[in-house]
Amino acid sequence: MNTWVKEAITRINADAHRSADTHLFKLPLPSLKGVDIYLKDESTHPTGSLKHRLARSLFLYALCNGKIREGTPVIEASSGSTAVSEAYFANMIGARFIAVVPKSTAHSKIEQIRLHGGETYFVESAPEMHGAAVDLAASINGYFMDQFTYAERATDWRGNNNIAESIFRQLEWEPHSTPKRLVMSAGTGGTSATLGRYIRYKGYDTKLTVVDPENSVFYDAYQTGDRTLTSEKSSRIEGIGRPKVEHSFLPDVIDDMIKVPDAASVATILWLEKLTGRKAGASTGTNLWGSMQIARKMLDQGEDGSIVTLMCDSGQRYLDTYYDPNWVKEHFGDLSSYSAELQTWG
Repeated sequence: MNTWVKEAITRINADAHRSADTHLFKLPLPSLKGVDIYLKDESTHPTGSLKHRLARSLFLYALCNGKIREGTPVIEASSGSTAVSEAYFANMIGARFIAVVPKSTAHSKIEQIRLHGGETYFVESAPEMHGAAVDLAASINGYFMDQFTYAERATDWRGNNNIAESIFRQLEWEPHSTPKRLVMSAGTGGTSATLGRYIRYKGYDTKLTVVDPENSVFYDAYQTGDRTLTSEKSSRIEGIGRPKVEHSFLPDVIDDMIKVPDAASVATILWLEKLTGRKAGASTGTNLWGSMQIARKMLDQGEDGSIVTLMCDSGQRYLDTYYDPNWVKEHFGDLSSYSAELQTWG
């Protein structure tokens, strides 16, 4: 094996070995009698989001497949969090990294990409990212990481401390140690693919629900089976929802999907902060709103059990957007109906 590649793989594995697992915390909601909701807090990774796991896997996949060598520039198409994490790993192994991002990406994410030594290449909207990244990689003889294609295959879904294995291990001492539902939103679709495959591999009696924001085609593609669907609009919930059906989105491992209004996602993270003191990104709001709808149905049907979803990243990245009342009003309008529904839970 090439000495530089061997050293790069060693550095990434050493970083993983130094890292602790992320916390799984239970929502303090006494009104949910018999139903427990847990959030796995992925914001505690070194780069602050769930995408840290993906970025590590993508780099190892590319290195072990001979795609990245010494001097190879790495390019990624990302709305922000994946690019932050990939910039971190690129810097670790001494590779040039360029993120192709929409102009609407949160300023704090751009700052984090640059903090880790990454560069940014702006496009007008999310649908333009892929083509621009392909062209940029070709022009500088670089490697396009392409998270939307390789996310589902780069992760070891059978175990090896992936997110699914971690969730089930952390629930072992809980009252409902095998969850009734795992709830996850889709950006690349890689995490939902890992969760769905792991459930089947281990034979758990657990269902996987994928939640989808507005301006995303995943939900409609799941309902119709049409993977050619596209949209000219971009998701307003950063990190999830796509204008086309990505290769890593695997509907066959999903049990059902829920379409979540964007305003509900934002209302939910504001409610979560009041409930727990934790600020989360809007994709967490999408996850949690879907989980609450499932919890309500379980209560209505007299079922008990646990539901697990993810806190994908920290709300500190969105202080000038989702946590700015004026910005929210301008982009999402009135949240009061969703806020009022959430208040009924406590």
